Amino acid sequence: MIVRPQPNLLQLFFLVQGSVVQRIFPQALVIAGLSVAVVWAHHAYPGLVSDFNSAPFTVLGIALSIFMGFRNNACYDRWWEARRHWGELICLSRNLARQTQILPYSGDDPEQSRRKLLTLAMAFAQALVLHLRPGSDTTKVTRRLSAETRARYEASRNAPEVILAAMQAELAALHRSGELRDIPFQIIDRTIGQMAMVQAACERIRSTPVPFGYSLLLHRTAYVFCLLLPFGFANTLGWLTPFATALAAYTFFGLDALGTELEEPFGQLPNDLPIAALADTIEINLREALGETDLPPLPAPVDHILV
Repeated sequence: MIVRPQPNLLQLFFLVQGSVVQRIFPQALVIAGLSVAVVWAHHAYPGLVSDFNSAPFTVLGIALSIFMGFRNNACYDRWWEARRHWGELICLSRNLARQTQILPYSGDDPEQSRRKLLTLAMAFAQALVLHLRPGSDTTKVTRRLSAETRARYEASRNAPEVILAAMQAELAALHRSGELRDIPFQIIDRTIGQMAMVQAACERIRSTPVPFGYSLLLHRTAYVFCLLLPFGFANTLGWLTPFATALAAYTFFGLDALGTELEEPFGQLPNDLPIAALADTIEINLREALGETDLPPLPAPVDHILV
């Protein structure tokens, strides 16, 4: 996710980072080149490239803009819903840190049960990042697991669920032994269940993209519109046509590319969610709740990008 101050007027026109210009520059360049060829042919061979009425392009452009707005709203809703769920996970983790203060407090390590639960909660947040964004280093998860839990984690197709099950097993053992009464058990158990709901919601977003036919229709219409646009304005705009059509291509292709980027909020593109940074924030919060003082700084953007 791009985190930077609001650019000034000069930066607004020359800023590249986060503007998807790099992704759509080839398409916009093709449209501008086609426009140059169409304008030249219109002047050199008027019988071959005759005048066209630009009114249909105006109507189609308005319809395409509305259609593209609907799709981008749908993609942004997915992005924002994913961010809300990760915000909820941060809140649930902090709640768990407070709720576990009622766990048994005795023995050689008086906070053993609480430490174990919160350590598993840290591992769950990191495991959820790997579950939604495969290919990252698993060390942040496995170093916090026991040998038995690590073996089940590495063999599972739903690794975060293994960690939640380990948390539930620890809680159930305390309840069976009589060290944890019914009401405290239910409170902590409900929090763990809500963490599982966050995982399920994120999985739903990841596995249910915007309907393919919807996106395909938009892609085709945008490309056809931009390819035909020079023919509609060559006679009225003349040599300004390449600039106008390149600007239109930048707008339509840019919105299309941005919508595609927001559609997958758990990826690693500049405008995707910084779920790794959010998981690190959860880990720092829980380590602080356990009384640790040698803590790393909170995640900060590098080159204005937070991952």
